[in-house]
Amino acid sequence: MAPPSPSWPRPRGVLLDAMGTLITLRDSVGTTYAAVAADHGIPVDPAALDGAFPRVYRAAPPLAFPAGDPEALEEAERSWWGDRVTEVFQALEAPSLPSRAMVDDLFDRFARPELWRVYPDVPEQLASWRRRGLRLAVVSNFDRRLHGLLSSLGLMDWLEVVIVSSEVGAAKPSPLPFVRALEALDLQPHEAWHVGDQPEDVEGASRAGVRCLLLRRR
Repeated sequence: MAPPSPSWPRPRGVLLDAMGTLITLRDSVGTTYAAVAADHGIPVDPAALDGAFPRVYRAAPPLAFPAGDPEALEEAERSWWGDRVTEVFQALEAPSLPSRAMVDDLFDRFARPELWRVYPDVPEQLASWRRRGLRLAVVSNFDRRLHGLLSSLGLMDWLEVVIVSSEVGAAKPSPLPFVRALEALDLQPHEAWHVGDQPEDVEGASRAGVRCLLLRRR
């Protein structure tokens, strides 16, 4: 991670991306998709799935929905991911397309903490920031499953706020998720830094008036 400019004022809070910054999958998306597909009678190559998924994900509409009750929001999240799963299998011209049961199985599977791991440097860094009195929040283009994952993976001991795009109705690079995090922490834009690993982190933070450090993990 590149050092910040010496002209940057010391922050009172740090906003953090989740996937690729704090946590990552233990196995590739294609590995899990292929395993679940096999359980549902669809043979497909994990490597081919790994090739198709990023293209489908990049072309997808934002994972963000209008405010609604929790039941409606979960259905919207499942439907959004169901469309992505179907598009991935269509791109591969798989022998058959995923059923609703398979989509639900995949959605629930990725909510399991054992599929994920925390990057080794993260706990020590979060603890250090908290000892210094910094307030910490997550700002992620994900859905409500992230709350349970961060709790199960032991990261909520340091985090005060978790903002996910599906709940706030906008996804990075929109500035709205950052604005919501700042409001929850009672901070002004100049009082926070953001750490993320994607171009939308830089763009969204900039549009919200927040300085961003771009993290380049191997």
